[in-house]
Amino acid sequence: ERPFRCAHCPTSFSQSSSLKSHLRVHTGERPFGCAQCGKSFNDPSTLRTHRRIHAGERPFGCAQCGKGFSQASTLRAHLRVHTGERPFGCAQCGKSFGDPSTLRKHRRIHTGERPFRCTQCGRGFCQSGSLTTHLRVHTGER
Repeated sequence: ERPFRCAHCPTSFSQSSSLKSHLRVHTGERPFGCAQCGKSFNDPSTLRTHRRIHAGERPFGCAQCGKGFSQASTLRAHLRVHTGERPFGCAQCGKSFGDPSTLRKHRRIHTGERPFRCTQCGRGFCQSGSLTTHLRVHTGER
């Protein structure tokens, strides 16, 4: 049962504290700041996870290759490298991917979205790395 409903989106929660935390997504409030780098977060658990980066903590290890991760969710995503699982499929062409961010980048091929713009000439790119490579045209860097 999820009686606590968000007034801004269809999400609902079983606890009022979870709704209160969720509302920060809509307000942009990020009251939990990292003392080391200044980055801020909308809930304390995300800040605790972030602190592992500075401490070098990687408590979630891959049993197959030994690589460590600071979050369990990152380990779960990594395991797809070993299993070959590609659960995120493109509705337009059927190509599948191991993680949702790669699918989002792929969709730009179909939509024509080019969010990375060259400040020198205005040319747009689907991926930030393509823009970085393009900038060498202007700087002459090899």
